[in-house]
Amino acid sequence: MASTNAPKTWGVLAQYENTKILYNACERVRDAGYSRWDACTPFAVHGLDKAMGLRASTLPWYVLLIGIGGSLFGLWFEMWSMGYDYPIIVQGKPLNSLPAFVPVWYEMTVLSSCLTVFFGNWVLNRLPQYYHPAFKSKAFDRVTDDKFFILIEAADSRFDLVKTKAMLKDTGASHIEELED
Repeated sequence: MASTNAPKTWGVLAQYENTKILYNACERVRDAGYSRWDACTPFAVHGLDKAMGLRASTLPWYVLLIGIGGSLFGLWFEMWSMGYDYPIIVQGKPLNSLPAFVPVWYEMTVLSSCLTVFFGNWVLNRLPQYYHPAFKSKAFDRVTDDKFFILIEAADSRFDLVKTKAMLKDTGASHIEELED
């Protein structure tokens, strides 16, 4: 009888020694048709998102829409509160004096945009992620120091353990290991 607690393969981890080899490997993985994979580096690598075939982020559109919404809400709230709910005449100016509202109006736009960037980044990147199977690998500890990695998930429709390992070896990987869930 097979054990139900047997470790399940999560995917494959490949280590690379420099950015040029990693960049070329990312292009090969992309061209091979994999869709559930990622590259991990100790610093930003210019153009790596293009080599990986990543789409542009939707975050700027969320920031624009919510920034405009926050701006309009801030202006409406100031006009409503100062003109209708609690009108106070200050230095003979009209109740709905637009120049008086500009500082708070501007800050509402900035605040709503900044909060959208902060929380949108967390949501779109599925953060916080406290555990990842790559954390079990001793080789992956160097991702924050001087090594570069590609992770390919077993959940990918094109994943075949033997073929995936062979393809990663052909891309110039210096170390390949199977990750368990």
